[in-house]
This record gives sequence, structure tokens and C-alpha cells, in this order.
Amino acid sequence: MNEAEDRPTDDAVDRVLRSAEPTASVARFGAGDATAIMRTDAADRSTTDGDQFEREDRAALRRVAGLSTELEDVTEVEYRQLRLENVVLIGVYSQGSQDDAENSMRELAALAETAGARVLDGLLQRRPHPDPSTYLGRGKAEELRHVVAAVGADTVIADTELAPSQRRALEDVVKVKVIDRTAVILDIFSQHAKSREGKAQVELAQLEYLLPRLRGWGESMSRQAGGQVGGAGAGMGSRGPGETKIELDRRRIHTRMARLRKQIVGMKPARDAKRANRRRNAVPSVAIAGYTNAGKSSLLNRITGAGLLVENALFATLDATVRRNTTADGRIYTIADTVGFVRNLPHQLVEAFRSTLEEVGDADLIVHVVDAAHPDPAGQIATVRDVIGDVGARDIPELIVFNKADLVGPEERLVLRGLAPDAVFASARTGEGVDEVLAAITRMLPDPSVEIDLLVPYDRGDVVSALHETGRVMSIDYVEDGTRVRALASPEQAAQLDVFSAASAATPAS
Repeated sequence: MNEAEDRPTDDAVDRVLRSAEPTASVARFGAGDATAIMRTDAADRSTTDGDQFEREDRAALRRVAGLSTELEDVTEVEYRQLRLENVVLIGVYSQGSQDDAENSMRELAALAETAGARVLDGLLQRRPHPDPSTYLGRGKAEELRHVVAAVGADTVIADTELAPSQRRALEDVVKVKVIDRTAVILDIFSQHAKSREGKAQVELAQLEYLLPRLRGWGESMSRQAGGQVGGAGAGMGSRGPGETKIELDRRRIHTRMARLRKQIVGMKPARDAKRANRRRNAVPSVAIAGYTNAGKSSLLNRITGAGLLVENALFATLDATVRRNTTADGRIYTIADTVGFVRNLPHQLVEAFRSTLEEVGDADLIVHVVDAAHPDPAGQIATVRDVIGDVGARDIPELIVFNKADLVGPEERLVLRGLAPDAVFASARTGEGVDEVLAAITRMLPDPSVEIDLLVPYDRGDVVSALHETGRVMSIDYVEDGTRVRALASPEQAAQLDVFSAASAATPAS
């Protein structure tokens, strides 16, 4: 290695990827923390986030580095629990710029740190396509083995989803555990899921990921036999080949997956009932979507005082949270926080969390939160829009909010304005721009379109109250027979209130 590679970085936040030689195809990471997670002081926490007891509970149990009993050679271990400590990152990119590949590696470093690991080093290789055998190729795999031994790592993480054969072949070379990006994300989700539905969704995704990656070793995968097999004298009741142990495991996983799918389907009627009640009362709904760690929960706390968990980590909150809010002109609407997205989000999670993402598909307005201080905001926007399209929500009106605006200057704002001319700049931490966000939500919510003229009896004050909450009252007058109300309402609400029409009330009965 040259002198530049031996010199440590001064600041972990300002760490950059360093190329070995201009003609080399492998770039090396410097030591330090992941730049995708912003470093902030505890004093910078916004008071709108509440007491955050949940974050204190989560931080009460942490992994301690340096206590691993991982074997030197893990290639013959039948089952390995995901236990991250000191890791080396690897990546291969065939198209796009090196900056895009570096941003993806930084994001992988942030994912690894969120899962409890310490990133020691990284290798980034450019080649036409990943090697079908060892992902990196035999020569680079040997170089990776020397890097792992030099830094004392016990895990290698690949910045893509590895085929089972690639993972096994790479483990045979580097002699430490090898996992991929999907396994890290699943591990984070399993740590952060709290609700019964969230845990079931994560377990289903984990089993779908594990099923094609089962591997056998030694006698634990031998066939069950019956009768006196050969001359071994195994005795009666041990003859004939039965199911292999790995087949039993597969059958057990299939059974558990079927049970989990049934449980998730059983939770759907409760969500549908709540959603139908909101539709019946003509309550508009707003869904907050965006990249993970963009500040969705912080923005919801700032708007509604919901007190959701806020943590400077990826996928800190997974469960959808719905809160009620009121526009400046008195209309009531619901606003929901949803699970965050990330590039190369495992398809198992998209399918498992489809019930949670229904809040996005059924919303009247999507508030798309983007991290203004992220090095690749355009990539964030494209990733989130791809997932929104997967749940059938492309036609829903979208309001882009560039959060963390207090961390960017005028030049950066000008560039971001070019990405989304109609976007709103806000800061959930300082409160800057939150009023503009609320004004934009009020402006973009579906407006009642049917004009109605009602004569409501005095004993039906609930009808007038509902019009104030969900419609737009233009005039109100108190007459002898009741309350005369002229208002704008949704077509569904107008049909329900047709019995109070002033025209029909003025027509005498025949």
C-alpha cells in the first residue's frame, strides 16, 4: 500500500473513499463511522419529540464489541446466527458513476452500524459483472482474505444480495462469515419491530430469505433410516431412507410461513374497518413517506405532537402511526407515518410490509420527505417513487418536503429546487418551514366540491358539527324550523345529507 493508504483519516464524518492507483479496479475505505448517519449532539434534540422513553429502552441493551467467540473457520458450521461486530464491506459495480457506488457503500456502512457493527474497512471493485463463483473473482477474494486478517474482522458484508453458492464459495476463501445487504436490513427490522403485526411481517420476510439458503453439514443432514440397514445392525425400525433433515427444515419453514400469512391476513379487517370509518365520515388522509432517516417521525412529532420514537439511525420506526390534525380553516384530516425506504430494499420486505404500505396507497395526499443534507437526494426521490409505484400510488398527489433545511446553504437549496420546483423546505428540529408545510397540505387536500343547502333540525346539531369538520360551511342562519346551512361537501357526504335538503323541506307533503 502507498503512503496515502497508511495515513488515517482525521474526521470520521469527512471520510472519503480512496483509490489505490488510477489503473486499479479496487477502492479502499478509510476507518471511521458511516457518513450516512448524521452526527448530532443530544442538546440538539427537538422538544417536540416528547420524552422518548422508547429510545431509552432501546438503548438499554447494546452489543459489546470484542466479546465474540466466532470460530476462525466458519465454513463448516451448520447454523450461524447473525452476530455483527467488526466488519469489512465489499461491493461490485458495473455501471453508473463511482460516486453512486460510493454512496451505496456509505449507506451500507450506516446500515451495518445501525445493526450494531463496527465498520473497519471496505473494498469497491469495478468489473463488467460480479463473478458467478466468488462475487469478486478468485484473485480479489484472496486479497479480501488478507485484508480481513489484517484488520481482525469477523464478518464480510456484500453490498448486494448474494446467491447461496457465491456466499459459500466466498466463505471458503476468506474463512470468516459472509452475509449480504439483505441480511443486514432484515436484522435491523427484527431488532426494531415492536407491534404484533410488525414482528409477524419481519419473521415472514426472514423465512422467505432463509428458505433457499439452507445448507446441510455432517450427520445432522443424514437420512432417517428404518429396519436393519445393511450389516450395520441398526435394529428394527430403522429401515429405508426417509426425509433428510434439510427437507424437514424446509417443510417446517413452509408451515410457519403459511401460519404467519394467515395471521397477517387476519389483522387486515381491523385496519380496513378503521379506514372505512374515515371514508364514511369523509375524513381526508395524508401519508408521510420517504427515505429512511429522512426525518418522517420528527416531522410528524413537530406537526401533531405524536411523541413517536426519534433516533439518528436507519429504520428506527417500522409500525405505521396515524394521528388526527386540523387545517387552518377547521377541516379534520389524518396523517400517517409509514416505514422508510432504502435503495435495493429486499423484495421480501416490500411484500411482507404491503399491509403497512396500504396507508400510502389509500391516502389522498403523500408528503414525500427528502433529506436535504444527503449527498444523493435525487437517488432518494427515485427510490421512494419506485416503491410508491409498486403499491399502486403513482396517481396520488405528492408534496415534496426537503427536511433538515437548517443543514444546507443557499447554493444547495438552489440545486434542490431544480429537482422539485414546487417543494417546501423545512426543518423538523428548528421548526423552520413547518407552517409552509401545513399550508401546502391544506391547499392540496381534496376540496369539497358539491354545494348543498340544508335545513337541519335543532336536535341534529351533530350534522352541523360534521359539516364544520369535514366540509366547508359558507353561511349559516337560524330560522324557525332549524338551522339553515349552505356548505360545500364531498359527493358521498352530500348523498348522506340529502334528507335534510332545504328544497325538499320547503315542498309540502302531498
